[in-house]
Amino acid sequence: MLASMRKYIRTRIPGGTYFFTVNMAVREGNRLPVERIDTLREAYRATRNERPFRTEAIVVLPEHMHALWTLPEGDTDFSTRWALIKARFTRAIERTKVCSMSRLRRRERGIWQRRFYEHAIRDENDFTQHIEYIHRNPVKHGWVEHVVDWPHSSFHRLVRLGQAPADWGG
Repeated sequence: MLASMRKYIRTRIPGGTYFFTVNMAVREGNRLPVERIDTLREAYRATRNERPFRTEAIVVLPEHMHALWTLPEGDTDFSTRWALIKARFTRAIERTKVCSMSRLRRRERGIWQRRFYEHAIRDENDFTQHIEYIHRNPVKHGWVEHVVDWPHSSFHRLVRLGQAPADWGG
């Protein structure tokens, strides 16, 4: 391995719950995930069917997304799941731009950033804080004034289940 290459060490807790941030390669002006939300949902659903996990919370924004997952007992492989979601989505999107040589060598299209951020949830308070962060994110970034106004959020599931009032979060 080259000295300049970084080795990313990820926390692996079998059956753990994790918070993720997954970014588009180009964030400025990008709306691909929300413009093609049905394609993203299908890639997500196919991956979850193939490699089960429970989605505790999720929000899809124009240039990134956040998710909170719980993996099955004994399972630590969230990386493959994200790779599959990103690959399935990418394969379903028409080719519209030329990629760099670096991305071509890796057989990448340059839609997603190569890596993602993950955080292992430590306790119930950490879990709650991350769910709130996920659901407030569209407001934080100025996409909407009220949490309930963002259509691509698991917040709506909480409202339907009676676990949160529609006016929660301002």
